[in-house]
Amino acid sequence: MGKRIIAQRRGKGSSTYRVPEYSFKPKIIYNNQNGKVIDIVTDRIRNAPLAQIRYDDNTKGYIVAPEGIKVGDNTKDVVKTLSNITEGTRVFAIESYPNSGPKFCRTSGSTAIVMSKDKKECTIQFPSKKIKKINLKCRATIGLPAGEGRKEKPWVKAGKKWIAMHRRGKLYPITSATAMNAVDHPFGGGGIGKARPPASRNAPPGRKVGTIAPKRTGRRKRK
Repeated sequence: MGKRIIAQRRGKGSSTYRVPEYSFKPKIIYNNQNGKVIDIVTDRIRNAPLAQIRYDDNTKGYIVAPEGIKVGDNTKDVVKTLSNITEGTRVFAIESYPNSGPKFCRTSGSTAIVMSKDKKECTIQFPSKKIKKINLKCRATIGLPAGEGRKEKPWVKAGKKWIAMHRRGKLYPITSATAMNAVDHPFGGGGIGKARPPASRNAPPGRKVGTIAPKRTGRRKRK
């Protein structure tokens, strides 16, 4: 009797393939009051570090830490409305509408540029080169998120990458179907060699992998 392929096991939604539950679940929001940075913390499911803020009413909150921030700094120096940010400034953690909370450019090293402003809206260019107009009352953080060179650091060991992927519910390592055993996948085993036979339209679940009821396979012949 064969096994269910990995895609079917993941679709079941068991705890093996789901994001683990964490007790530390900070909510990234902007507060209307001034605050002071009291700590720099790490969130397991985020790439950028977070700055823990104590506001004037003695409440606490979290924002994505900009590069160069330190304990004791005030949020009024880095968190501002788009109307108070000059053109050409790099910003991140941008609100999509007033008081929505940071929605754009929240990962480490991701920044947008304030291009121009009119009476009601601000034109911003995102890292994808897409240009969007946002209300001037929306807030953003000046600078760029800390941890810009994250991708330059090598994993070194596969175990470290597995832990990082497991925290986010990602599948790692990804094994090629032809490298599996015959019991694990229809393409597995040495019986079919490198060929990947097409599946019938009426094939049962688990056998429908690769090309399903194709009109043709392989490269087209030159005329």
